[in-house]
Amino acid sequence: MSTGPRRSRFRAFGLRTRLMLAFLLVAAVSAGTTAALTYREARTALLETAQDTAVTSFRDQVQQTAFGLPMRGGEDLESVLRDIARKGKPHPWVVFAEYGSVRASSGENPVSTVITPELRRAARANPHGMFERVVKDGVPYLTIAMPMVFKTGPYSVVPSGLVLYAVMRLTDEQINVDALLMAGRDGALPGLAIALIPGLIAARSVLRPVRELRQAARSMGSGRLDTRIPVRGSDELADLARTFNESAAQLEDSVRELREAEARARRFASDVSHELRTPLAGMLAVTEVLDEDADHLDADTARAVRLVSAETGKLAVLVEDLMEISRFDARAAELNADEVDVAEAIRKTLHNRHWTDDRVRTDLPTGIRARLDPRRFDVVIANLVGNALRHGSAPVTVRLRTETRSPSGPALLITEVADDGPGIQPAVLPHVFDRFYKADAARTRSAGSGLGLAITLENVRLHGGTIRAGNRPGGGAVFTVEIPLHTEEAGG
Repeated sequence: MSTGPRRSRFRAFGLRTRLMLAFLLVAAVSAGTTAALTYREARTALLETAQDTAVTSFRDQVQQTAFGLPMRGGEDLESVLRDIARKGKPHPWVVFAEYGSVRASSGENPVSTVITPELRRAARANPHGMFERVVKDGVPYLTIAMPMVFKTGPYSVVPSGLVLYAVMRLTDEQINVDALLMAGRDGALPGLAIALIPGLIAARSVLRPVRELRQAARSMGSGRLDTRIPVRGSDELADLARTFNESAAQLEDSVRELREAEARARRFASDVSHELRTPLAGMLAVTEVLDEDADHLDADTARAVRLVSAETGKLAVLVEDLMEISRFDARAAELNADEVDVAEAIRKTLHNRHWTDDRVRTDLPTGIRARLDPRRFDVVIANLVGNALRHGSAPVTVRLRTETRSPSGPALLITEVADDGPGIQPAVLPHVFDRFYKADAARTRSAGSGLGLAITLENVRLHGGTIRAGNRPGGGAVFTVEIPLHTEEAGG
């Protein structure tokens, strides 16, 4: 699953933007919640005040009015209804009366379209009256139903069948409610704008230590281990800066100790190698003389002489390789480049090591010239072919070619050394160029110094090239050396 687009979206919204959005979201939720609660309470208070006033006033007017029963309608009833309507509070009413089939009102229409059937049924069931808020054609109304009753006792009444209804517009209350809503909205928007100021200040106070931490980490990554962050305050960010400084100090001490130990190890290897060269030269001279006379000695003495001679030769190779690797570690190795015929240089390397028999095969096109250090290139080829013969299986094939990866890229000199052995185990591949690495942990000694491939890697790097190890599909190990192809004609 690809996560690239998602990371890009998160990258587009930086920490500052996310902090501001979170701050604005909290401010918006707080302002919206406060405005909503205030609006609800104020709306409820306004409507309940008007509602309670109207219900109480209407009940009092109904209780103070006497009607003669049975009723037959007429102007007398309408006059009574108009008198009740004129006394309406807090706003004028339109009063309706219903008694059997008789319908009358204080207005023009004897029947109201605002009174709902539910209110009529509730009024007949409840002798104490009912009220209901209704919206008709976008206009809010308060409708009150008050039945006329006969008292038959202190706590008992009997419905008379006459029900009076009062219908009152709530237009003024609705205007006040709308004004409250607009005031809450208009007050919230400037509040959000003002909230940006503390949001910016908070974001800056949070982001400044983060930016300092990023710059300090980048500085340490470039090698300046003495980088520290100024500690301000005593909050969590200050604790983070303090922890970073403590970790940086410990890392600086550890790296310094490692560098000192590495420098001591390099000096030790270099000093030991130099000290061993003179006695080894004498020992090699002695072993050469003994080798010449070994055939005239008895068998046990001859075997011991040859063993001493072989071990002295291995020790000499190890000392030379240690001195070479110490020069690389001390950055003292130099590249003395010259334009050479690469194929001829490889043939010369093979000839000097007596690898001209069937054990080594070559594929060396003529005419390839490059600027190389002949001695170091000789070491590269000799170490790779020797390693293939020692750990692989003959025949070993040395191939040479040039290649250009891109039209604008440099030409590469590519040398491949392959064998027909079992190949390199996958677990060993990442370590083949490590110093003194043994593929077989049970093998206490190696045929070489254990530094051949490490020296090969350093020589290739000195030429500005790369080397990699791998296995061929058909079996066998293959080492590929790629060096930029520079010639005199190309200005190399």
